[in-house]
Amino acid sequence: MLRLDVNLFDYTILAIYFILVVGIGVMARRAIATSEDFLLSGRSLPAWVTGLAFISANLGAIEILGMAANGAQYGMATLHFYWIGAVPAMVFLGIVMMPFYYGSRVRTVPEFLLRRFNRPTHLFNALSFAAAAVLTAGVNLYALALVINALIGWPIWVSIMLSALFVLAYITLGGLSGAIYNEVLQFFVIVAGLIPLVVIGLHNVGGYGGLKDKVGQTELGPEAFSTWGGTNVGNWTNPLGDWIGIVMGLGFVLSFGYWTTNFAEVQRALSAKDLSAAQRTPLIGAFPKIFIPALTILPGLIALVLIPNLGQEGEFTYNDAIPLLMNRFLPNGALGIALAGLLAAFMAGMAANVSSFNTVFTYDIWQTYVVKGRRDSYYLQVGRIVTVLGILVGIGTAFIASGYSNIMNYIQLLFSYFNAPLFATFIIAMFWKRTTPWAGFWGLVAGTLGAGVMHFAGYNFAYFYPGGVYDPTHSTINAQMLNFYGAITAFVADAAVTVAVTLVTRPKPVAELAGLVWGVHDPSAPNPESVPKPVWWASPKLLGFTALGIVVVLSIIFA
Repeated sequence: MLRLDVNLFDYTILAIYFILVVGIGVMARRAIATSEDFLLSGRSLPAWVTGLAFISANLGAIEILGMAANGAQYGMATLHFYWIGAVPAMVFLGIVMMPFYYGSRVRTVPEFLLRRFNRPTHLFNALSFAAAAVLTAGVNLYALALVINALIGWPIWVSIMLSALFVLAYITLGGLSGAIYNEVLQFFVIVAGLIPLVVIGLHNVGGYGGLKDKVGQTELGPEAFSTWGGTNVGNWTNPLGDWIGIVMGLGFVLSFGYWTTNFAEVQRALSAKDLSAAQRTPLIGAFPKIFIPALTILPGLIALVLIPNLGQEGEFTYNDAIPLLMNRFLPNGALGIALAGLLAAFMAGMAANVSSFNTVFTYDIWQTYVVKGRRDSYYLQVGRIVTVLGILVGIGTAFIASGYSNIMNYIQLLFSYFNAPLFATFIIAMFWKRTTPWAGFWGLVAGTLGAGVMHFAGYNFAYFYPGGVYDPTHSTINAQMLNFYGAITAFVADAAVTVAVTLVTRPKPVAELAGLVWGVHDPSAPNPESVPKPVWWASPKLLGFTALGIVVVLSIIFA
């Protein structure tokens, strides 16, 4: 069993890091006077802070361990999760979606649905998002528990409780501001912990050229450095399946559904001080997202060539790639920093989901349907209590995540159920003002059911098995590919039902759609011309198209 050779120096660094985490929460508490301060940071944070928090909130357990494991197992095909499955959607969120969210002054994504559709649509989405948030939080807790157990030897239940306690402390104390400022700190700690692994690892394998040569001699072969090879429809060999699943399932439905409608991410942008800062939040986050593969996928490939029998039965698993490199290359002190970075990644993901859960539960469920019309101080207290409940439920859902051998597959499955239908509803309603209130509700229901049907029926389709050979045990099924097609099915089902119901039900008057539909201006909203314009090099459109240009160039190089 893997154990890191940590000493008192490393433990001291970890202790200092945890003291900083709680200290930031204590300092952030001083600025909390209202529920909006606690749940949305008073909408006062600068773009660079919210931008780094935006990407750090996503840089959790799945990103660090999961993508490194995928890199070791699948090679450069994992890049699709970044350059197809993230950056384009982040740019779309910043340029197109944020003016709707921020300009309407909504506090949550479900609240936007309430104003655009009706109460049943709003409640359905609020409940489904709350469930998704605590399920995802459980994934981060479980992953953290596994790593601490493997590296330090603490029992899994102790690891879960301790990590949950620290996340609870700084969110309960500092609210969203405490979470966001900690996420900025965590971003730099994570990067500081991973860069030495890549630099030292590449040096040991003879640079990038040496890495390609050595990986070519493994079971992955030279194809490991091709992202689009083997994606032919009907005869796929790529580990992520055919190009339809990659482009439409991952690149369009799952990616846009996650980045544009997942409140755990959108909440960071809504906390920005003005519309310009809100738009720049995901765009600033897009630039580190482009290059994060160098800190996740490359270590996986380096571990593949340096660690004998990695991923083989009875040996270290692919999930151990980064911990193994840490143990091999980092001296004490640097090891403590890297371990702090690893723990930071898990806590950032956990905090993002818990802080978004408490906001949605407080505003969209409790205040709207349970206890109405109370003073703001009451809802501030509810937000704190719900944070504790969210942590407790997250502890429980951690054991659900433990039933999945690949937590990346589990996460994509959750997204196909919760994010894919929501994106279909959003995109249609934003650009088609005829879309009716009940079309939103029944579209979400149909999309969720569609994801479920595809998930369970797909196990009986030979196409999702390598070589088209059906496996009755289902052990060889390409679960990622099935999730991609499940997302496509959810989107199509939602869109079809949304259009059908719209054609037979009554739409809202155009006057009630002001600021909620493309082309319908809200006369009471602030004049966009009055928003302070950033300097030319910080223009949202320039930032967005520059990020897309970099992605196109890199995609051609690594095709």
